[in-house]
Amino acid sequence: MSRTFPTKTRWSRGPAAAGSPRPRLRVDRVTRPQRLWLPWVLALLFAASNSRAQTAVQVPRPEEKDRAERAVAKQQEKKAQRTSVIEFHGQTAFDEKTLRSQLKEPITTIDEFGLTPARGDDAAFFLELFYRKHGYAKASVRYTVESGDRLRLEITEGPLVTLGLVNFVGNQSQPTNVIFDYAVGPTRERYSKLQKNLPFVSSDVEEGAELVHRLYISQGFLDAKVDPPIYHYAEDGSHVDVTIPITEGRQYFFGQLSFGGQSIYGPEALRGQMLDLIEQPYTDSRLADIPRRLQGFYRARGYYEVKVDAIGDPPAAHDGKVPVQVTITPGRLYHFDGVTVKGLEKLRPTYLSRRFSKFSGQTYSPELVDEKFRELMRSGLFNVLQIKPTPVGGDALRLDITAEEAKSKEFGLSLGYGSYQGAIVGASFRDRNLFGYGRPITTSAEWSQRGYKGEILWEDPYFFDTEFGFKAKLAALTFDYDGYSKFEAGTRFDLTRKISKKYELGLVLTERHVEVTSADINPIFLGRTSYFVSSIGLTQSLDLRDSKVNPSRGLIFDNTLDFAASAIGSQIDFFRSTARLTYFQPIGPAPKPGQPDHRTLLALGARAGVITSLSGSHAIGEIPIDERFFNGGNNTVRSFTERDLGPHDGDDPIGGEFFTVFNVEYTFPIYGELQGAAFVDAGNLLPSSQDVGLDDMRYAIGLGLRYKLPIGPIRLDYGYNPDRHAGEDSGAFHFSFGFAF
Repeated sequence: MSRTFPTKTRWSRGPAAAGSPRPRLRVDRVTRPQRLWLPWVLALLFAASNSRAQTAVQVPRPEEKDRAERAVAKQQEKKAQRTSVIEFHGQTAFDEKTLRSQLKEPITTIDEFGLTPARGDDAAFFLELFYRKHGYAKASVRYTVESGDRLRLEITEGPLVTLGLVNFVGNQSQPTNVIFDYAVGPTRERYSKLQKNLPFVSSDVEEGAELVHRLYISQGFLDAKVDPPIYHYAEDGSHVDVTIPITEGRQYFFGQLSFGGQSIYGPEALRGQMLDLIEQPYTDSRLADIPRRLQGFYRARGYYEVKVDAIGDPPAAHDGKVPVQVTITPGRLYHFDGVTVKGLEKLRPTYLSRRFSKFSGQTYSPELVDEKFRELMRSGLFNVLQIKPTPVGGDALRLDITAEEAKSKEFGLSLGYGSYQGAIVGASFRDRNLFGYGRPITTSAEWSQRGYKGEILWEDPYFFDTEFGFKAKLAALTFDYDGYSKFEAGTRFDLTRKISKKYELGLVLTERHVEVTSADINPIFLGRTSYFVSSIGLTQSLDLRDSKVNPSRGLIFDNTLDFAASAIGSQIDFFRSTARLTYFQPIGPAPKPGQPDHRTLLALGARAGVITSLSGSHAIGEIPIDERFFNGGNNTVRSFTERDLGPHDGDDPIGGEFFTVFNVEYTFPIYGELQGAAFVDAGNLLPSSQDVGLDDMRYAIGLGLRYKLPIGPIRLDYGYNPDRHAGEDSGAFHFSFGFAF
């Protein structure tokens, strides 16, 4: 079979690479659309003649444009449903409300500017097009302009014609079921997957045939040919069978890659940047990816002005292997040199310039710039942030930053409910840009059915313009636990440092006054009821999850150590340590880009903690009750209510000095963002740190529901107690927010 090739395919990438071509728009009917766009062309020409003195155009943002378009469509819909300028006759397949909605734009034009024969003809045309898009291939619509400027549309629907068998002739490499999905895709996307009989729309079938052709091209069949569909009409006109002839031709792959120019790096290093690419079938789009990938490789190493050309030569292919010539012009090796800042009003420019000052003199890396960009956008200080590298002579590259500040102050109200705390009401005020330095301060107050809490939090993510983060918190609260109530006031200071993107170390200093204000528990189990505790501790966290609020893969490990001693002003002495390990594993094939994730998720968790007195005494009350661990509840062993697992004084829990918690949870999609869950929990709480281990383990087996939100899931769980002891409930319900572990 003969084949025809164009000249060599060339793809080039440089600092100012050209954009991709625009898609073509097919119009089936010409005369009426011309009448629609001609007035707009004249209006634009008139506007241009009156705006020669204008020097700048303010282009609306995409979100503002979308919001404006939705508002216009909503107003048009209301007007189309209420107006009496139009009436329909002859319709049976669709109700009048649906037809008015489809014609909302023509109806609005008639209602606002009056009825003319041209506007009536346009309304009839678009309604006829609507019917044909839904399988009424012989539908016709006639219009009549009645007295009183009223439009009458006479509809002759004709029979509904469905799509019958779709046959493919000549496909060998591609399975029929795969190309069938492409062929009927334009029609299927408008209907439910449960609908078996699709309407016949010839333009959809032709578009589907073109999609089949693109599929073959994407699989390396460069000379594949898909002929126009052949239609076979049923005698009764009820359906149409379709035949799509296909000539596949040869499948092409990447052949030898040759590198020319000043490559600097060896062929193997360059080829390694695109192994996954060149192992796939040869296509123009994959050829275009070669310059993009190599440009990123060189830019990450400081070659900001690198140019890469990749030329494929399909006519020279041997046994389907297409040779590719890659030419590289790396240019100069650039280094960071200075920052300029524009657009700030309240935030001091040094906030931005100091973020990049440490890079001065270093080899330019777009990865470093991108990392800082994401970090700055997470601060919430900016609506828009643009960073433009600019050569300034020699090998120097200056970063020109243009910013638009976001609103720095916000006030929030919150309402909630927890199965332990009951109703929760909160209010907060936050200023992200205190005194123009970009350091946030937050004040909050919260009331629940168990107590009150007030807090002031100041954060400095760049403590003294270093890579250390600092937080200072002043808080006071009252809380009614089962068996006792307390008042607490104190401060907490955190100094943290990210060792890597995933690993963080921290130093923590806390000073608190704690007072047990009332208690039903025997004093021997309470320990001290009024004391001041000063502690210093270390934290570490290794977070390899793909998301902190809705993880679907990865693990997190964190660990805390803290000491309280009289040497630092504490009235009680102890050592305390906790550890947590959680692992998330998705089950099922990964979704395609842009598609929802319907995989199931297996989560495994393990936690433990120990606290011991440093006074030498191990009496039961040596550690005050409010410093001990508790177990049971929505985040631990879910067959128990909050804090109810472990030692008790009567009906009141008294805590312990050692605990473990183990969790296994399997979540699965139900509908949309609603998920189901099955879980097994195990854990214990032992009274003394001298006898640690896995004794007296308690268990939970349960089911739950999850509703995923962007900030985390809402959870409803029921845990069953399989080894209930005397006086214990058979299980417990929990309503809460966030992941269980």
